Amino acid sequence: MSYIKNRKGAPARALAQGSAVGTAAASVLATVMLGQAAPAMAQSAGTSGVTTLAPVQTTGDRGNDYKADRLESPKFTQPLVDTTQTVQVITKQMMKDQQATTLTDAMRNVAGAGTFFAGENGATSTGDTIYLRGFDTSNSIYIDGIRDTASVKRDMFNYDSVEVIKGPSGSDYGRSAPSGSINLNTKQPKLEDSFDASFGIGSARYKRSTLDWNRQLGDTTAFRLNLMGLDSDQAGRNQIENNRWGVAPSFAWGLGTENRVYVDFMHIKQTNVPDGGVPTIGLPGYSAPSAALGFMNNAPRVDTNNFYGTSSDHDYVTTDMATLRLEHDFNANTTLRNTTRWARTKENYLLTSFLVSAPASPYTSGLQPGYNAADPSTWYVARSPNQKNVSNRILTNQTNLTSKFSTGSLKHDISAGFELTRETQYNYGLSAAVEPAVSLYNPDSSVSAQGIHSNGADAHAQTDTVAAYIFDTVEMNDWWQVNGGIRLDHYRTTYDSATACGGTGRNAVPCAGAPTGSPIGTIDTKKSGNLVDWKLGTLFRVAPNGNIYVNYAVSQQPPGGATFTLAADGTNANSPDFKPQKAKTAELGTKWEFFDRNLLATAALFRTDVENDVQTESDGTISQTAKKRVQGLELGLGGQITQNWSATAGYTIQNATVENGPAVSQNGGNNLSYTPKHAFTAWTTYQLPYGFRLGGGARYVGSMDRGTDGAVGTPDHVQSYWVFDAMAGYTVNKNLDFQFNVYNLFNKEYVAAINKSGYRYFPGAPRTVLLTANIHF
Repeated sequence: MSYIKNRKGAPARALAQGSAVGTAAASVLATVMLGQAAPAMAQSAGTSGVTTLAPVQTTGDRGNDYKADRLESPKFTQPLVDTTQTVQVITKQMMKDQQATTLTDAMRNVAGAGTFFAGENGATSTGDTIYLRGFDTSNSIYIDGIRDTASVKRDMFNYDSVEVIKGPSGSDYGRSAPSGSINLNTKQPKLEDSFDASFGIGSARYKRSTLDWNRQLGDTTAFRLNLMGLDSDQAGRNQIENNRWGVAPSFAWGLGTENRVYVDFMHIKQTNVPDGGVPTIGLPGYSAPSAALGFMNNAPRVDTNNFYGTSSDHDYVTTDMATLRLEHDFNANTTLRNTTRWARTKENYLLTSFLVSAPASPYTSGLQPGYNAADPSTWYVARSPNQKNVSNRILTNQTNLTSKFSTGSLKHDISAGFELTRETQYNYGLSAAVEPAVSLYNPDSSVSAQGIHSNGADAHAQTDTVAAYIFDTVEMNDWWQVNGGIRLDHYRTTYDSATACGGTGRNAVPCAGAPTGSPIGTIDTKKSGNLVDWKLGTLFRVAPNGNIYVNYAVSQQPPGGATFTLAADGTNANSPDFKPQKAKTAELGTKWEFFDRNLLATAALFRTDVENDVQTESDGTISQTAKKRVQGLELGLGGQITQNWSATAGYTIQNATVENGPAVSQNGGNNLSYTPKHAFTAWTTYQLPYGFRLGGGARYVGSMDRGTDGAVGTPDHVQSYWVFDAMAGYTVNKNLDFQFNVYNLFNKEYVAAINKSGYRYFPGAPRTVLLTANIHF
């Protein structure tokens, strides 16, 4: 019996009757085989004239540099061209050509997706806070199909690709954002010997090196090691640093056989100086927060290099992840997989925030005697420390069975599974002294934070999930295909917290006779329930290389599902009394493969309706009657136009609105915040003679509304912008090549993200350059 493990090429399909069936199948099979990499195919012809293929082990994607043929997850059994949903795969080569080293960098290839939200109130987003189709998708990030709950920046050194699935993903992964999911695929050992190293230097003292070493240890055994080190400032920002290193060894046994074992481990350490942003004073649309501060209406912008933190600001992150995967082939059509993972991410940070709502009044600290409205050098802003000490953990065991079989004339492709997961979060309270005010236009960051200590407050959350699912794709005949799936999750979330008492404003906690600062128990609650998520699609093959499809899906997310945090009562969106948020998405699309199936073009009309959303009524009470809708058009392109010309592009126009409920944008309209109506992204490379290669890309993000926070004045939106990038490469020989990247080629100034109150924003990075040397053996 011959096996092809983890085959990524498109399977042969009957596309016409009679002799055309064999011709089409042979053509597709030939394309798959010609696309295989180094492993040789041993062939022998017996007396019968039948050619026998030796077992072939293939791993990874068998598309081309910019086109994946399949998703890695066994839950998606069909080629991408036959998957009835909008899906975009960011390949390893795309990330390499762009030198996209973080998930945020990679997501710039997805039109309309980005880290547009800079945080709420004093809190600042320090991780991959990605908005997609109108909603925060940060809680729907997965690694090898397993949820990754940490709110950190993810380095891409140990990942082969990023899969972006748009629309509800509840039937695929369980509770998730209504906008879709993002899945990262880790690098796995292969039956080959290879050595790849890169060394890069660039603007802002950028220094980065990586190593990818794969070693075949026996006929069926392999080892792979990935290493990464980064030491860099942040371009255009004083004091901000990004420093990290990582190691990821992995082993595989039984490659090319019916029994396979994979063992992976990853450790990443980050020691960063976080970015609290800069004041929005002077931006288009800015107005003073009060009449008394009207002199600020025409104030100039601050220097975007300014740092308003202290010398004590830090962001320390440690990530550990261990994975064991077992696979067994019962036969050529049926495979059983079992995956166990333990992961933990610990983050400790101090990030100084500032408030520009009252920069003019004398400060109680006595450090500033007053101000002169006509002299901006006397304007100061208040600063306060924001701290976090949190540990996120996950332990999961997932079992999946895939099988192909026929019932009469119907051909089935089944994927079924069972999952057990425990997710926990520990949050330890910290306190520090109030920091002195800082000059608005000439901030001094040499001061250190004082009085940092554990205050005894803490919070503990745990979510246990038991889930089962089944998907079936049925080939009705040569032209029609029907697919459907259903998933049942039973979850139980518990949450308890103690808060340091005292304070003023929205975070004040009564001390009830205890000394100020004492930990006071505030919440001890739980929530459990069942979620039923499902999807149903139909595909019609218009031609051998193209189809049209319709799809409908439903997914749900219970209270606290995104953040683990449950509220004590019905005065918060995470109240355990509320029903799960429900998203329903309908999609009508078409997918076509051109140029010998090397280029995939897609188009889709979609509508997502979100129900049971939480809103604040006019009397201040919280209800679950809000409804939101995102609808629009997605266009996509990815692959090779010629052997030397690769390209990827995407465009979206989306209308994201509140259908029922109060406005969520500061301007009072019904548009969803942090969602551009128009967005475009493109990247292309061309291989020239004599080892030269050129490439470049463009990104357009339309104007966006920011969220409403009751803040008076400040910009209620950010303006649209274009950003252009370029690259050039030169191959010296088979062992050495160089790559030169230029980002923001025309040095465009733009707002990359803005916080909910609109008092601060993250400026887009100015023009930067990066030179990388790549070594291969």
